[in-house]
Amino acid sequence: MRAVCYSEFGSASDVLQQSEVPTPSVNAGEVLVRLTFSGVNPSDAKARSGNRPGVTKPAFPIIVPHSDGSGIIESVGEGVDTNRKGQRVWIWNGQWQRPFGTAAEYIALPADQAVALPDLVSLETGATLGIPGLTAAHCVFGGGDIAGQTVLVSGGSGAVGHNAVQLAKWGGARVIATASESGKDRTIAAGADHCLDYADPDLSTTITDLTKGAGVDRAIEVEFGRNAVLLGEVMAPGGTVAAYGSGQDMTPTLPFGNYLFKALTIDITLIYILSEQKRAVAIEQLHSALSRGALTPAIHEIMPLSDCAKAHDTVMAGKRSGAVLLKTD
Repeated sequence: MRAVCYSEFGSASDVLQQSEVPTPSVNAGEVLVRLTFSGVNPSDAKARSGNRPGVTKPAFPIIVPHSDGSGIIESVGEGVDTNRKGQRVWIWNGQWQRPFGTAAEYIALPADQAVALPDLVSLETGATLGIPGLTAAHCVFGGGDIAGQTVLVSGGSGAVGHNAVQLAKWGGARVIATASESGKDRTIAAGADHCLDYADPDLSTTITDLTKGAGVDRAIEVEFGRNAVLLGEVMAPGGTVAAYGSGQDMTPTLPFGNYLFKALTIDITLIYILSEQKRAVAIEQLHSALSRGALTPAIHEIMPLSDCAKAHDTVMAGKRSGAVLLKTD
């Protein structure tokens, strides 16, 4: 089968190579999926570049990258319902702690990591549901019902943020989002009641005024370090900050006084290691929103598998309007 591989860390154009590799065999409890799309995420590019602290070489001799994808189950291993053959599925954790991900024509993986797609949901959409979809769903609904709450979504035009705005609005929340000026219209169209410039020096005052001083009940945060002070100022007492990123400041200074006297909860999300129960809840929320037309994950571009290096560069360049996919079949 065709697959994109790397054996050492480096720039995308230097280390990613399309190759012919053996089609994986399916073991007990697994399914073999003929992939149609592979979802490319910043975490895939960061892992390939080798910028994770303390990691000096790839964990496996050959790595096929990417955790997200979609396709059709072609065969099943012992113990898996044979009725799953021919089922349209989306993939989560395809390459998490495993050498072979979705940047290939096939993937074999545990059956529960290939989730049946709801009727009428496209394979393209399916390839966006792993990291950006599950992250948004857990950050929005991980604390339970949000109806009637005020939810702040940082980076509302990004892949996770755009999903989170739609999900929070569908969940009955009042949604305040931040974005760049160029992303404002997309964020409002996704359902935000207000979209503010994240660079506005008066952002804290504006958010406080919009909540009439009551504060934000739940924040979905992509840049925790950069926004730690702001969050301490705008959160309501007893509020929760659901943080899934802090790329611009990985060693933030926390204004503990504000957090302490508001009794704030910091809920850090790493979607790869969600418990089975929490993942099931997030999947249920995603499928429900999709089936009701309340969620439309944005897709920025679909590229051929041979353009994997370009896709990695695109997701890291920023200023994209949705997910980047590779067509693998």
